Amino acid sequence: MSGFLIVLIVLIGIPLLLVIWVVGMYNGLVGFRNRYKNAFAQIDVQLKRRYDLIPNLVEVAKKYLAHERETLEAVIKARNSAVSAREKAAAAPGDASSMKELMSAEAGLGGMLGRLFALSEAYPDLKANQNMMQLTEELTSTENKISFARQAYNDAVMHYNNKREMFPSSIIAGMFNFVPATLFEVSDEGEKEPVKVDFD
Repeated sequence: MSGFLIVLIVLIGIPLLLVIWVVGMYNGLVGFRNRYKNAFAQIDVQLKRRYDLIPNLVEVAKKYLAHERETLEAVIKARNSAVSAREKAAAAPGDASSMKELMSAEAGLGGMLGRLFALSEAYPDLKANQNMMQLTEELTSTENKISFARQAYNDAVMHYNNKREMFPSSIIAGMFNFVPATLFEVSDEGEKEPVKVDFD
């Protein structure tokens, strides 16, 4: 009877341990996926704030840069493109195509903002405008927060991707279609520097 009991325990115990192991691996992958999605949500908050500041910045600059209308319109166009890309990325954080589109739109917006600030250097009255100084200070603060949020997101993506690629969790990831997540990387060397908004 004790031999039968041992066989019964082995026959029930091994599948039970296997089920517990699969559930643990699956839940671990879900946890890592939720962490990177939450980390992207933090980027999303800061990007929204940044995009809300830009029309105000352009509105203040319009008074001083009336004959630079093309540049101002290009900034707004780049901002609108970035807003659209952010919405797509927010709907599918980590998705390769939406992240690539967001990175491209962000690089374009950063370039246009840099052009606007370089142009505004030639206008001392614009540099001294209190609203412009306040908006640029808020934009600088937001840029810093975006950088920190991007780093947290990339760390979370790295942990998730490591978990889904390492054996034995890679087996569970393949079975339950845990797809790789894409980092939010800076697309060019010029974009790695924060947008300069100093009006001193």
